[in-house]
Amino acid sequence: MYSYTFDDILEEAGKFGRSQKRIFALLCMVSMPWAGVYVGIVFQGFTPEHWCRDSGVSQIRKSCGWNLMDTRKITVPVVNTSGVLVHSQCEQYELDWNATGLTCDNPESDLTDALRSKAPMTSCKEGWEYDYKGRQSFVTEFDLVCADAWVVDMYQATLNVGFFVGSIAIGYLADRFGRKASFLVSNLLNGIFGILVAWSPNWVSMLVFRALYGFGVKGGWVAGYVLITELVGVEYRRTVGVVYQMFFSVGILILPLISYFITDWRWLQVVITAPYILFLSYYWFIPESPRWLLSQHNAKKAVEITEAIAKENKKTLSKNIENITGTLIALLVTAHNYNISFTATVDPSVNNWCLSSRFTSAVVYQGLIMRLGILGGNVYIDFLISGLVEFPAAFLILFTIDRIGRRLPFATANIVAGAACFITAMIPETMFWFKTAVACIGRLGITMAFEMVVFVNTELYPTFVRNLGVSVCSTLCDIGGIVAPFLLYRLAAIWLELPLIIFGALAFLAGALVLLLPETRGVPLPDTIDDIEFPEK
Repeated sequence: MYSYTFDDILEEAGKFGRSQKRIFALLCMVSMPWAGVYVGIVFQGFTPEHWCRDSGVSQIRKSCGWNLMDTRKITVPVVNTSGVLVHSQCEQYELDWNATGLTCDNPESDLTDALRSKAPMTSCKEGWEYDYKGRQSFVTEFDLVCADAWVVDMYQATLNVGFFVGSIAIGYLADRFGRKASFLVSNLLNGIFGILVAWSPNWVSMLVFRALYGFGVKGGWVAGYVLITELVGVEYRRTVGVVYQMFFSVGILILPLISYFITDWRWLQVVITAPYILFLSYYWFIPESPRWLLSQHNAKKAVEITEAIAKENKKTLSKNIENITGTLIALLVTAHNYNISFTATVDPSVNNWCLSSRFTSAVVYQGLIMRLGILGGNVYIDFLISGLVEFPAAFLILFTIDRIGRRLPFATANIVAGAACFITAMIPETMFWFKTAVACIGRLGITMAFEMVVFVNTELYPTFVRNLGVSVCSTLCDIGGIVAPFLLYRLAAIWLELPLIIFGALAFLAGALVLLLPETRGVPLPDTIDDIEFPEK
């Protein structure tokens, strides 16, 4: 009896017909809110200009009718930070302001430089004043500045901790109980914990709910990605993979527009979370992966779904899906439901690449986006420009990977990103537009690398551990996400451009590691260990 592969069945059912296009369009929507989850900290956790609140100064300001900035100029100490004189954000004069002789008519001459130099200083005792013109971030609400500034780093780090645990857990569940079930459970968790983040009464509960929020977000996104790649023919795999991720870039463009009109971080969180509740309706609109069902010996259900896809595509099946290659069944008996290590299914150098490349891509990509929040310009315009740069990256991927292959464009993208980071760090602020242009080239390069890493990763694992393999490799991406905010915010406090130097070095390293990859251009998705070890068959 002749045995077929599932790709043979797709030849008849339709490789990318009306059914797959409908499912694909629905799943692409999942990528858009993830942008708000992943980099929403730029708007939800922005730190405005701030200085110590002093009740004595507040009384003088009120009686004299001074604005906040004039008051800061007169009453806040000036300190040397990285060779630049700036108004202190974390210290105040310890003075009885009524005894200084400060008057409304000529304030600067009354508070002399001599008096300023001799005046004792202390840390902020009554909170902070913020220059933010009505915008409310969790930083201004919970006073997460100065000694508590580390909590802002943790806001992003705890999300990636959730990504880390959730990627492994949901990756296992997706291979054990199905792509669709895991996708739906993830979105249920996203809806619950996303709303709880918005209702957090303090920063401790906010971080806890943020970690739980991350648990479901990434795992559900990966389950959707794997599901659609398993439903289409090999020649459409790269297109759906790139476009699926490109909708993340659409979310990047929408985020600053929403944030401009929604000025409270809590309501912004609600808007970002709402789509995940709507995605629960996908229970009625997307099928389980027939490939996965076959790997679980459930040929009857796989037949039903494949016939439904063929019917929607106005095709007729002549091949018997139950005759699909018996090697898969033999493999599953041998593997005995995951007693075989998934790391044995591919060359160790591939696993090493998956782990290290995911880490470096995440650090550089996430770090460059979050950097927009500390540059001091118009964050909405900067973020919008940054998002627009991501679209040429997607088109470059589509143009090159089937003509040139995976490795060379992948390595080149990382190297370009690394070089742009180094050059941007060296360009003076006076050359603003040139500096911005080079930084945009860096964003284009790392976006291209960040998008390629996911679908190349998908092509390297067989069906029975594909979701778990992708998820485990993505845990290094999550560790990169944990590290990125600390690298950015703490190193930028020493020198604003220092994080770019680190990002550049990591991008160069990733470019070198890509050369260890096998080329997967035009190779069908592997279903068994033999497909990995003997691809020429």
